[in-house]
Amino acid sequence: MSAVSRAGRRIERAVARYFDASLPESEGLPVYVAPLPDWLEDLGLRLAWPIALVNLVGTLFGFWYYAGRPLEFAPPLVEGQLGAAPLLAYPLVPDSPVATMFIGLSLAAWKLDVDAGPLHALAFFGCIKLGLWTPFVQLVLNGPGGIAAWLYWFLVLSHLAMAVEAFLIHRYARFTVGSVAVALAWYGFNDVVDYFWPVLEGPHHTWLRAEPFVAPGVPDHAVLAHDLAAAWAVVLTLVATFLALATRVEKVKRGGA
Repeated sequence: MSAVSRAGRRIERAVARYFDASLPESEGLPVYVAPLPDWLEDLGLRLAWPIALVNLVGTLFGFWYYAGRPLEFAPPLVEGQLGAAPLLAYPLVPDSPVATMFIGLSLAAWKLDVDAGPLHALAFFGCIKLGLWTPFVQLVLNGPGGIAAWLYWFLVLSHLAMAVEAFLIHRYARFTVGSVAVALAWYGFNDVVDYFWPVLEGPHHTWLRAEPFVAPGVPDHAVLAHDLAAAWAVVLTLVATFLALATRVEKVKRGGA
């Protein structure tokens, strides 16, 4: 055992004094579907309730962010991208807050022993997709201009943490074909209406600072940044699908699902 693993296991055992609970067995899945060391998986699962709470608070922060970050209780309370979108489009616009809601509820469902296979798959897809899409957009397309430095790096690092969270879910979820199909349908639908065929007044995708506005609330989709954001979103949906189904296959091989 490496020095890092020994130190990590000591931390996990210290946390276990205060968050003692039975954990699902590690199934020894290959690293390409379970890249986190066992001690980090155990630590994350022991802290399931605090992590769920942090994610649900992040959901509230995300809706505040998409509503134009209002600081006063004076109308209009909803501005920003949500203010420019019709009410029916609200579930399609704030993708990251919805993803943190999925993982928060997924962890809570596991702790409460609720059978919620589709929710676990949605959480996995959401954490993989938004956890890796947002840092790409911020670092490669948007850059740090036009936003406070603390908020810029908070967006990058908090979303990378979401990608890490995704790899806790395999310990308690089965990733059945039906559950994966639900998640693929939701996130595939989001890709279509975000970038290719908006079904309501758009756009439904997150506004990119790299996209200039051609009219109030209407970004220019002719720029390269839009195409790159769309391509990366589709790629990540495919990656999440592959990883979820590969996890299912590896679990079946071991007789664990």
